[in-house]
Amino acid sequence: MTRYLMIVALICAPQFGTAQNLEIDQQIVRDCFENTEIGALYPFCLGEASGQCQELPGGSTTIGIAECIQAETAMWDVILNEEYKWTQMANETADEKGLSQVMDRSDALRDAQRAWIAFRDADCTARYAMWQDGTIRTIVGANCHLTMTAQRAIELRDMRGQ
Repeated sequence: MTRYLMIVALICAPQFGTAQNLEIDQQIVRDCFENTEIGALYPFCLGEASGQCQELPGGSTTIGIAECIQAETAMWDVILNEEYKWTQMANETADEKGLSQVMDRSDALRDAQRAWIAFRDADCTARYAMWQDGTIRTIVGANCHLTMTAQRAIELRDMRGQ
């Protein structure tokens, strides 16, 4: 019982050395997405929200920078999931109308998305590993996820031609 209480106390204790209350302005990310042209390979405004977050108290530490980047990535992930949903709906509509003669579009996109997630995670892990001897590894790994997630959200939107 004592061991259990010690574990609970450690889990619930404040985490020293971590940044707290670091948030991004989600509208900056939405505006960035909406203002990125069709066919763009890289959103010009990527990192703007996390950059502002890094100006907050605690945001300029290695942990703070990583948390700000992860917060922006989380918003791009929301957008990515919305775009995946809309693109899948468009594919399902085309599939139902018989517009796909050779293969099912929605199945193909699902398989591609699963493969992309595995690739993104493996690629970002490799980048993290390349810098494993320094604290920059956290920022490199977080930035990899941010960049690839934003790019994929844009790719999914562009698949619909919007």
